[in-house]
Amino acid sequence: MDKYELLPQQLLYEGTCTADNFFEPERPNDKYILAVHEPEYYYDLINITLEQRAARKIGFPLSEVLVEREVIIADGSLKASEFALKYGIAMNIAGGTHHAFTNRGEAFCLLNDQAIGARYLQNKGLAQQILIVDLDVHQGNGTAEIFRNCPSVFTFSMHGKSNYPFKKEQSDLDIALENDTDDITYLNKLYSILPQLIDKHQPDFLFYLCGVDVIASDKLGKLGLSLEGCKARDRFVLELCHNRQIPVMCSMGGGYSPDINVIVEAHANTFRLAQEIFF
Repeated sequence: MDKYELLPQQLLYEGTCTADNFFEPERPNDKYILAVHEPEYYYDLINITLEQRAARKIGFPLSEVLVEREVIIADGSLKASEFALKYGIAMNIAGGTHHAFTNRGEAFCLLNDQAIGARYLQNKGLAQQILIVDLDVHQGNGTAEIFRNCPSVFTFSMHGKSNYPFKKEQSDLDIALENDTDDITYLNKLYSILPQLIDKHQPDFLFYLCGVDVIASDKLGKLGLSLEGCKARDRFVLELCHNRQIPVMCSMGGGYSPDINVIVEAHANTFRLAQEIFF
């Protein structure tokens, strides 16, 4: 998508980021991916031998380039997780592939980058109790399945009630919102829920999926947030993490407004707020 090229250009142009703020992910060790995804599925992906029906559910024509891209995105979240431990916050300019299950992909998601990041931190002893805050307009159904009955990773998804996926999984906490939910309604729900979750579960690391497909103009979303409301959402989450001293790794997730400038501006706001709050 164009946003992946335009967003860093915009951040560099306006001075929010410098070239030194960016890192380039690589292909990670397979063992980090296999800590989340079943070997048969993963090796069918990388060998392009996935059964045709399963490949169709992904939505993209399966290719070596596509799979390599997804593997590198996963490494972006691994590296960003370590940077977040060091600096308090780090971002994967892509990622948010929350529709990938342990044994299948769907809806343009092949590998679940934040789930891979969470297991990576835990297996290395870098985090124990993790909270995944998924505020993309679509429910994080793959993430919910991966961490079902896993007390050390709490999954919270606030999403459009009538958006994809139409058959939803059960996260540890799901908040399903009506069509055209406005800024005030959305933010008041978030304000009342997230601090209580943090107080109750005491996470030592937070993954934040900050999709901007909650904006009213989004082609694939059905909520009614303004650009300013989306920014207020991000400010609240990031300030909460900063004030509670919880490292946070952000994956950008969805954004499909017809005007690419709206998408880039909404994502850029997240980076601007990170710079303002943490540095």
